[in-house]
Amino acid sequence: MQVDTMPLMPELPDVQLYIERLEPRIVGERLQRVRLQSPFLLRSVEPPLACVEGLRVTGLRRIGKRIAIGLEQELHLVLHLMIAGRLRWRDAGAKLSRKVGLAAFDFSTGTLLLTEASTKKRASLHVVRGIDALEELNPGGLEVLEASATRFQEALVRENRTLKRALTDPRLFSGIGNAYSDEILHRAKLSPLKRTRQLDPGEVRALYAATRDTLLEWIERLRAQVADGFPEKVTAFRDEMAVHGRYRQPCPVCGDPVQRIVYAQNECNYCARCQTAGKLLADRAMSRLLRGDWPRSLEELEEMKAQRSQPPRG
Repeated sequence: MQVDTMPLMPELPDVQLYIERLEPRIVGERLQRVRLQSPFLLRSVEPPLACVEGLRVTGLRRIGKRIAIGLEQELHLVLHLMIAGRLRWRDAGAKLSRKVGLAAFDFSTGTLLLTEASTKKRASLHVVRGIDALEELNPGGLEVLEASATRFQEALVRENRTLKRALTDPRLFSGIGNAYSDEILHRAKLSPLKRTRQLDPGEVRALYAATRDTLLEWIERLRAQVADGFPEKVTAFRDEMAVHGRYRQPCPVCGDPVQRIVYAQNECNYCARCQTAGKLLADRAMSRLLRGDWPRSLEELEEMKAQRSQPPRG
């Protein structure tokens, strides 16, 4: 059973695809009007939102997991979708849903809707002027697809963190979140709880290659799925993923059941056979329940299950 009860935050491949599909639709077009349905969406005061209306779009760029829409007069609209925020492309003048609609950006070519299917409205919109102000919204993480192996290693070992936390830290790496970090670590055959400064040179090279290959592969997958359309089903749970969101399902490499570590409202998925030499990583919730009986391997787990399934002796 999946722990996450809602879609997770769009990550680098998803944000990249949004940008690629928006570019031919809005670059060079004028932003005619902004309809703000939720006043809590706008997180900046100066420059005022009204000053962007009538300006032409000059370009788009990704800043971590944010989307920056560049406009004339060095202005930028910066969208952070957070967990449940999504973009929809509709015909010009499309109505906003009263339940999930946050804002509408009207162009002559169509309307970009920003929605958020959650009671906790976390998505944000900033209006900033100039590159310096734009960079203040950048957490500073390394763009792995543009970085050398040396720069990757420097960012990786900057702090002695678990690999899972390091990959998802926006100050270290740009655009990687819960879903793709699971896929990256599975491809690299590394434990999510291994420390960054414990890696040998070969493991660092494997992680660098796995990070690039996973992100590039998923960008291409999403492009193929959407074709010339606009991404409508942005989710962190996809059937083609190896381990993320696939607890108890067979690993596509070895066939053993995918395991998980539950923390907060998320979970980390991994294959014990491929990533931890068969060792089960202690899940905090289950460890508290089982106390000293936490199984150390897949074999012990199966033996425990078999014992508990046997009928009590009379």
